[in-house]
Amino acid sequence: MILSRSKPVEGQGAAVPSEKSDADTKAKKQVPKLEDFLATRDYVGAITLLEFTRNSGKVMDDSQNQWIAYCAFHLGDYVRAKDEYLAMTKQSRFPQSTWIDLACCYFFLGMYREADDANQKVSDPSCLQNRLSFHLSHKFNDEKRLMTHHQKLQDVTEDQLSLASIHYLRSHYQEAIDIYKRVLLDNREFLALNVYIALCYYKLDYYDVSQEVLSVYLQHFSDSATAINLKACNHYKLYNGKAAEAELKGLLDVVSQSFTFGRDLIKHNLVVFRGGEGALRVLLPLVDVIPEARLNLVIYYLQQDDVNEAFNLIKDLEPTVPQEYILKGVVNAALGQELGSREHTKVAQQYFQLVGGSASECDTIPGRQCMASCFFLLRQFDDVLLYLNSIKSYFYNDDTFNFNYAQAKATVGNFKEAEEVFLLIQSEKIKNDYVYLSWLARCYIMNRKARLAWELYLKMDTSGESFSLLQIIANDCYKMGQFYYAAKGFDVLERLDPNPEYWEGKRGACVGAFQLVVAGREPRDTLSDILQLLRNTSNPQVEHIVQVMKKWAKDNRVPI
Repeated sequence: MILSRSKPVEGQGAAVPSEKSDADTKAKKQVPKLEDFLATRDYVGAITLLEFTRNSGKVMDDSQNQWIAYCAFHLGDYVRAKDEYLAMTKQSRFPQSTWIDLACCYFFLGMYREADDANQKVSDPSCLQNRLSFHLSHKFNDEKRLMTHHQKLQDVTEDQLSLASIHYLRSHYQEAIDIYKRVLLDNREFLALNVYIALCYYKLDYYDVSQEVLSVYLQHFSDSATAINLKACNHYKLYNGKAAEAELKGLLDVVSQSFTFGRDLIKHNLVVFRGGEGALRVLLPLVDVIPEARLNLVIYYLQQDDVNEAFNLIKDLEPTVPQEYILKGVVNAALGQELGSREHTKVAQQYFQLVGGSASECDTIPGRQCMASCFFLLRQFDDVLLYLNSIKSYFYNDDTFNFNYAQAKATVGNFKEAEEVFLLIQSEKIKNDYVYLSWLARCYIMNRKARLAWELYLKMDTSGESFSLLQIIANDCYKMGQFYYAAKGFDVLERLDPNPEYWEGKRGACVGAFQLVVAGREPRDTLSDILQLLRNTSNPQVEHIVQVMKKWAKDNRVPI
């Protein structure tokens, strides 16, 4: 484009600036006013202007220092805002409202005792002071004080929104929704309330409804980090981690560097979307900063089979919401199984029963899972199946659900369906677990597929678990009259451990297999294998049994 230029910038033939462009140039050279930045909520621009004024040596009045703190607060830089307000309180004269502003900074930094102390220094009680005391009472779990400040709330927008937020924090999501909708009805321009409503629906597991409400806000503010993050969380619940991550792609680059909480929240959620990748690096510093960070780190430890770390992280947590009760139950159940501790198992059963039996959770999917888990630990498998059958359509491809479901099916004797469910499992970790292998082997045997059970054993390395599986195969095959594989099992057991009981088992299995050959219910060519199994034992009874089998084979022209 520059090569085709025909008019010079200077000299003869140069373009003469018009009067309008001259005016534009002058306008551009004018220093912007603080009011202009504040009107457009450009807090970065406002704070830059104020700092320029401060650093240029010009005398600043108290209001300008207040504006710096105000802008820092709205940028989410609560530490900077706190320092500014704190410096103002050390002056001989300062506005009394500085104490409440300082208290709000302390509150957002999680310094609740300091916030309470600063709040108490406010000389003129106000609605803001009451709202802050209301929230601090919740943080201190002081119900009596909470109710005192609750009664002082007025029917004004700010107080009602504060009440809704406490409902949300106490997991009273429907009550919060009712307040938000009522306020939104009178104030249609308060579009951000759609995000709060969407978040409540998300907490209630109504992800599609949450997405629908959220879209109203995103139509006006498509670059909102908070809204996009919630949309990604909905996608994670509705679809998968990849779909959720796609929503957050590039968001970290456009989010303001000072929006630290937003950046931390996005990083936290990316770990969840990626199945725990980078959990130790990202989640550890966020424990007690983002409420879910501790819970997700516990889940990560459980996925890594580090039950002790999971327990240490959650043992001092006092559960207040169903997810925390459930996770404490899961950790105690895992630790109880690992240590053989009945105490931990009983604690887990109580947590599960508490959630599953509560009025708010009894008809939810997690509530029914909890009741199933409770009865599983109590070994009441008919009741387990009652609850799992009611929710199985939601977990068709869930390996953990299918693992527990199949075990319950097998325990009540429904081996055919149990085998089908076991074979749906895709996780290599579960498929290599001894519990899975032993139950699947038992299902195969009970469904008269002993050869498949034997093949499971052959794929295992020699270990204590393979020895235990061999005992299951040998004894269950004997019970089910599948004597050929029972004999093979007892033969290996006898060679590994010369216990007289294994010889007796092999002897009975070999005789039983011979009877099936005679009856035509077992192929005749297995007779040579049976004879070889018998010859592996140096016992005086072997010769007599072999002679009988060989005589029958000769009489019936069976090659051996």
